[in-house]
Amino acid sequence: MKEINKKLLENPEVFDFTVDSLGPRNIPSPVKDRTFVEDEERVLFHSSLSEIQQLVTEGKSLPSFEKGGPREKIFHDPCWTRAAIVTCGGLCPGLNDVIKGLVKVLHFDYGVSNIFGIKYGYRGLIPEYGYSPIALDPDVVDTIHADGGTILGSSRGEQDISDMVDTLQRLNINMLFCVGGDGTLSGAKRIAEEIIDRKQPITVIGVPKTIDNDLSFIDRTFGFETAVYASSPIITCAHNEAKGAERGIGLVKLMGRDSGFVAASASLSNSIVNYCLIPEVEFEFEGPNGLLKALENRFAIGKDHAVIVVAEGAGQNLFKGEEEKRDKSGNILKHDIGIYLKEKIKEHFNNTGNPQDEVTVKYFDPSYMIRSVPAEGTDAIFCFTLAEYAVHAAMAGKTNMVVGYWNNQYTHLPISLATMKRRKIDTEGTLWHSVLGATRQNDYFENN
Repeated sequence: MKEINKKLLENPEVFDFTVDSLGPRNIPSPVKDRTFVEDEERVLFHSSLSEIQQLVTEGKSLPSFEKGGPREKIFHDPCWTRAAIVTCGGLCPGLNDVIKGLVKVLHFDYGVSNIFGIKYGYRGLIPEYGYSPIALDPDVVDTIHADGGTILGSSRGEQDISDMVDTLQRLNINMLFCVGGDGTLSGAKRIAEEIIDRKQPITVIGVPKTIDNDLSFIDRTFGFETAVYASSPIITCAHNEAKGAERGIGLVKLMGRDSGFVAASASLSNSIVNYCLIPEVEFEFEGPNGLLKALENRFAIGKDHAVIVVAEGAGQNLFKGEEEKRDKSGNILKHDIGIYLKEKIKEHFNNTGNPQDEVTVKYFDPSYMIRSVPAEGTDAIFCFTLAEYAVHAAMAGKTNMVVGYWNNQYTHLPISLATMKRRKIDTEGTLWHSVLGATRQNDYFENN
């Protein structure tokens, strides 16, 4: 966000924060005992007083988001509303919590009785797959929050936009909630644009789901916090295994394709990690300032073990020249840095001919186990609240947007901004500085 912040200080008009709307709102909201929000209410992008004063002094506008919340007048008539929910991409803690939240708020706050779950992601909107929608109500979703995964199933891969919109029209769906990450939201944007081109009164709202916590203009996404919680016992096991062997190395690979928020936060929350490797910081494996030398330096001062946490997208520079592959959603598949480190570390230390150099490497890849657990504590609360704000936006006729979270407030954000660029760790900021302070890893690299 550092680069985005700089651009907005130079030119506050560089990004369009305008949220699309289907039309005038003329129906009184059935929501009771709530303070209604006006579209003119905004949440400032900048929270620094000096930056705000700079913009005001220069006569520039203050970039801001439309504030989320219930509107006094709504666009969709609850009696005629038919809502659909779809979950796409990889599993993530909290998916069922979001589904439950959407159903309960639609049903109890707005009196919407026709709610459908679309099976297996966007495939469920393509007739040739043969999936029938699931009728959802508060009884159906009553206990699903206790289970990981999604009761609707999920899938990856692009589907024909025109066919999906045809299905929505055929089913008389006028409200679609798309729960997913970057690829899902990009698909939702294209669906919304096709609907706008057809001049159909169908709302498309995104609920941002990414464990990696890497969407632009959004402080926090659901699933991230639970992933950090779930990583802690795995790191503890890696530490115990490393301590239980002479010159033991515990190696844990965590989520983080392009951003290292999970690895960095997990390393801080369980500060027994000695090396945290993230995509934002390129590292060498060999050479005087490589990881191997850093491990040697740690053992040389009498340390009898090491714990390494590596994000899945770290160290991709070590695979230069190898073939690039993509998944069904078009994402570049990362080379397996975990297996690479495991094999190469063992090869280096165990083939010197000196038994005293040998190490024991215990490798942990808990990614699927972490992705499939239910959301915990405040993360579960966050899921329900995101769902609540998504319903308020949908009933108000907002479309082609995601529910955002910025400076502790819920916002409306155009999908195009959320998917514009991956949010990354500021390597000069507090989070990464804290990681370096907790691990002391730079003490073992000769050039630091």
